[in-house]
Amino acid sequence: QVQLVESGGGLVQAGGSLRLSCAASGRSFSTYIMGWFRQAPGKEREFVARMRWSPPMTYYLDSVKDRFTISRDNAKNTVYLHMDNLKPEDTAVYYCAAGSTMTSGGGVDYWGKGTLVTVSS
Repeated sequence: QVQLVESGGGLVQAGGSLRLSCAASGRSFSTYIMGWFRQAPGKEREFVARMRWSPPMTYYLDSVKDRFTISRDNAKNTVYLHMDNLKPEDTAVYYCAAGSTMTSGGGVDYWGKGTLVTVSS
């Protein structure tokens, strides 16, 4: 069993930056693919980024590829999402996710409760 707790969301102006954190409890953190999804008001949840520790792999939603960076610290059981040059369309609840076979379309075994990011224009 893995529990995920997000933090770091908030209100930011367009062009600003935020860093989301996701603290994981449970065993075998390093074996999971860790990722972030988001859900904007009135829209379906969408994949944002995911990261595998070994062998190394990161994958991003095209619209965030040059602005967001996913990273992880296995010693701290924490995964991060650093977001730069935020845009109003990035406004959403961001969810941390863990899965053994996570893809852009699913494969999530565990979800966090989410943290709200609001980007004002």
